[in-house]
Amino acid sequence: MTDYGRPLFFGVSLDPSAAAWVRTRRLARTAEDSGLDYLAVQDHPYQPGHLDTWTLITHLSAVTERISFLTAVADLQLRPPVMLAKAAASLSVVSDGRIQLGVGGGGIPDAIASMGGPARRGRDLVAFAEESLGILRTALSGGVVRLHSQYHAIGGYHAGPVTPKPVELWLGAQKPRMLAVTGRLADGWISPLNIYVPPQEVPSLQRIIDEAAAGAGRDPRTLRRVYNVIGTIGDRGDGPGLVGNVQRWVDTLAEWAVELGFDTFVFWPAADPEQQLALFAAEVVPAVRERVAALRSGR
Repeated sequence: MTDYGRPLFFGVSLDPSAAAWVRTRRLARTAEDSGLDYLAVQDHPYQPGHLDTWTLITHLSAVTERISFLTAVADLQLRPPVMLAKAAASLSVVSDGRIQLGVGGGGIPDAIASMGGPARRGRDLVAFAEESLGILRTALSGGVVRLHSQYHAIGGYHAGPVTPKPVELWLGAQKPRMLAVTGRLADGWISPLNIYVPPQEVPSLQRIIDEAAAGAGRDPRTLRRVYNVIGTIGDRGDGPGLVGNVQRWVDTLAEWAVELGFDTFVFWPAADPEQQLALFAAEVVPAVRERVAALRSGR
């Protein structure tokens, strides 16, 4: 059992498809009106049908007022860290702090190469991502960034603007070396979808993060843990991920919170996103909060 005791947060993943942007904007407003905490947008710019993630989030931040945004996850190989920090800080300023920065090393090398990226792999990718996190941290604090290395040549960038609220850095990771980077340096872990990291594999991955955090002198309980959950809410249906009625969703997410240690769940509706979002926000989320509170109190 791994319950870090952190407050629960809930969000929904929005489709960045250019063909669906009107529905995506409507879903963003619905999610905010329904009391969800996060809108997450994936970052695959090499997909010709996808809108640019930052452009879409910026637009959505202008048509919402309260809900926060999460890049899930921004590709570090296609978004140089000083420019990524500039974009995140700028969006934080204009949205009154409603942005957290999920980043990843870049998991599709050939697609990255198709856009002119370096397509790093293996240990080279991990070392690059770790160095990039340090640069992001310095730049987001408004400091001077100066680094000459195998991966970066930054000659003294005076970073800014300073954000009204800290922009946290959450790292998307699945394999041991990147998970260890998460524990050492990141503010949180973004797990891939539950069909890629099934629940039974999570405890061993959490241990890698926790051991790396402790080895770096950090308290593992301070790290956020985000699970991307694809599935369908309903008595009947099939498809990928978690499929079942509201009660099954409530039981499962509550278990994943107190047994697996996740504090944030981002819902990826497998079908009919408007109907699924309504069910998730109105019936699943409040019941999960209540169930987890009861389990934590021993009731």
